[in-house]
Amino acid sequence: MKFMIYTLGCKVNAYESEVMKEKLLANHYVYEENTPDIVIINTCSVTNIADQKSRKMVRHFKKLYPNSTLVVAGCSSFHKQVEYQKMGIDILLGNQQKGKIVELLENYFETQKPYVFFPDTRQLPFEDMQIDKFTTHTRAYVKIQDGCDNFCSYCVIPYVRGSIRSKDFHSALKEIETLVKNGHQEIVLTGIHTGSYGYKTEHDLTDLIHEMSKLEKLKRIRISSIEVTELNDKFLDELARNPKICNHLHIPLQAGSDEILKQMNRKYTLKEFSNKIKKIREIRPDISITTDVIVGFPGETEELFLKTMKTVKEFAFSKIHVFPYSVREGTKAAIMPHQVSKEEKHERSKRLIALSEELENKYAQKFLGKTLEVLIEKNNEGFTSNYLKVKSQTPLENNTLVFLRITTIIKGECLGELTIKETSKT
Repeated sequence: MKFMIYTLGCKVNAYESEVMKEKLLANHYVYEENTPDIVIINTCSVTNIADQKSRKMVRHFKKLYPNSTLVVAGCSSFHKQVEYQKMGIDILLGNQQKGKIVELLENYFETQKPYVFFPDTRQLPFEDMQIDKFTTHTRAYVKIQDGCDNFCSYCVIPYVRGSIRSKDFHSALKEIETLVKNGHQEIVLTGIHTGSYGYKTEHDLTDLIHEMSKLEKLKRIRISSIEVTELNDKFLDELARNPKICNHLHIPLQAGSDEILKQMNRKYTLKEFSNKIKKIREIRPDISITTDVIVGFPGETEELFLKTMKTVKEFAFSKIHVFPYSVREGTKAAIMPHQVSKEEKHERSKRLIALSEELENKYAQKFLGKTLEVLIEKNNEGFTSNYLKVKSQTPLENNTLVFLRITTIIKGECLGELTIKETSKT
């Protein structure tokens, strides 16, 4: 039988979709996007827009392939269970049992009975999944952690993903070793709250990074995102000593004022954030530090927004992912007073995005004329360790590490000229 998977949202979802794809292929299903017998949609609920898009894609594929078996899973389906249960879905899941996709489908084909599974507790086991090769990216994502216990006042993810839990240390290393043997030179460690990896176990994130670095053919280790509170001295010491850790960290700030950070239930002050950024730059002066900022949180005045603009400029982020605040039903922020109008959120977002583009270009300009190592991904372009996107002026093989001299920078994206070619390739 033929199947397709449509994935919305984060790297964790991308990984889980890859797991489902690999399991189905191993059981003689065929991937086919044009005339699938099975459509799998992996949904996202990080914002209202993500929820809306997820439901829209369910309706779209139901209409496009009315005779296909429809499987829907993910954060949006868990968050909006009632709505999804009215949509005529054959197999409906939250974020558990994605690894059982073959078993679930075969049971459905045998019984023809719709299946729904939503756990009623946050205390969930880590669903151990393994992949041998990441087919959709040159870089391989490895999900090492799931869940969140932070309960930021604007966020539904702790409710839809459950409590913090981690992949077994040796299981993670085994998966990473397999991926490297199968040609992946960069591993991206990901999770819902990646920096909490190993919580209440004998190994933490730094231990995992240190151990996986011993794999000779592994050239780069990238962390998808990490909270500033998790950048402890042990991690910073590893950052100083381990050249395989990419020269890029994504550290969510979310707001540039202590007043809003407190209302968000974030676990740090601006001073604490600033001190940690300074320590990181003392270790790696040219590191790229990117961030997330929510605009228009309840109570954000124009004065507080301007404070955020000033803060992100002072921190010299190399890119800011800007999110207009989205009211999430069931969260504390949803019922806070002084909600910001949609128009104000839109206008402030535009201003912060413009500043992000300015900072991104300023950071990239530092490397004009310099030679950087680039992992080619597709269409003769790829990323440097510090996450600059570089396009080669000459054709190059995918999954090849090459040295490119940056000759031109346009809106933060770089053109590079081949200088020295490394032998590291699949």
